[in-house]
Amino acid sequence: MPRLTKIYTRNGDQGETTLAGGLRVSKDDPLVDAFGTVDELNSTIGLARSLWRADVSTDARRLDELLAGMQNQLFNLGAQLATPKAEFREGMPCVSGDQIAALEGVMDEMNAVLGPLREFILPGGVPAAAALHQARTVCRRAERLCVGLRREDRIHAEVIPYLNRLGDALFVLARWANKLADVPDVCWRH
Repeated sequence: MPRLTKIYTRNGDQGETTLAGGLRVSKDDPLVDAFGTVDELNSTIGLARSLWRADVSTDARRLDELLAGMQNQLFNLGAQLATPKAEFREGMPCVSGDQIAALEGVMDEMNAVLGPLREFILPGGVPAAAALHQARTVCRRAERLCVGLRREDRIHAEVIPYLNRLGDALFVLARWANKLADVPDVCWRH
């Protein structure tokens, strides 16, 4: 059975959108801004994946698989953000401490291969790495947007640590993409 039969509904023509549970809010509501930015982040990771050749090695496939997993989790996060806390039910997709720990594990594994940073890194390198750096900056914006929402108790506590760790992971994966492509990171010259 198709999930969507028609893409346009005209329901948003007056500048409002519907959250999960039916609540109508303005499209400039900070909550809509947050889940819209998470969608932008997901698209940016998709761009990075499209620039990456996952067929060249096991490590290259692994990077693509990690990014695909992040995209799926971001879709869950977008749904979580689009669901008012009062409407949230057990079993609905959400970020958790397990996903935060998994990101930390990936970073620890990759950093063991990359070695310590001795200088600040500029966004760049191979196109996929540059796109991952761009994804990192979008992730940081999503995180900033969620801080105020958390202060107002409009989102779950795990959202900010998850986005914080995801931004870190995207930085590490950008470095790893450059290493896999045998392209050095672009170092800041001060």
